[in-house]
Amino acid sequence: MTDADNRDLQAIQAPWDERYASLDQIWSGNPNGQLVREVADLAVGRALDVGCGEGADAIWLAEQGWQVTALDVSTVALDRARAAGAKAGVNVRWLHAGLVEAELAPGSFDLVSAQYPALLRSSSNAAERALLDAVAPGGVLLVVHHLHVNPESAHRHGFEPEDYVMPADIAAQLDDKWLVEVDEQRPRHVSTGAGAGHTEDVVLRARRR
Repeated sequence: MTDADNRDLQAIQAPWDERYASLDQIWSGNPNGQLVREVADLAVGRALDVGCGEGADAIWLAEQGWQVTALDVSTVALDRARAAGAKAGVNVRWLHAGLVEAELAPGSFDLVSAQYPALLRSSSNAAERALLDAVAPGGVLLVVHHLHVNPESAHRHGFEPEDYVMPADIAAQLDDKWLVEVDEQRPRHVSTGAGAGHTEDVVLRARRR
């Protein structure tokens, strides 16, 4: 099992760059449905898109009026995201960094969105703490992941599922300073893009008191 406390960011970036470079487009180009559903009742503010990929979520948030920072470890993905953002005419701060390495100022965002994130586990729970720390008082943390991850499919892409943080790991870090608003399983209806084979999601939405 990989320990993210001793990780090499360039080594993490390499397989993601390779994966994105293998196809002209990996994802559907549409914002994730659970994100659209869960932010519908939120007042716009500052948003962080963790693992933004080719940028669809960040662009959609910006179109709704959010001030968006979007980060990813893959330069290939970010180049595509920047191009898509420019085409859409939105202003997004694109950041080449891992979540932990970004060292974002605590409490900077009214919404921290992690849609199917690939966050490495560590003995210090660094990724989980970075997610929670980024949320402003009164702000929302939204984490969505696949309910079931196919190990064979993951291995084909060079990933070990047990190395990565899941919503339950993040929920375990929430204390009485947080109000859990949603923690449930939902059907997923996606017909295009790399995630089309998944049919169920886990949705965790928590608000910092």
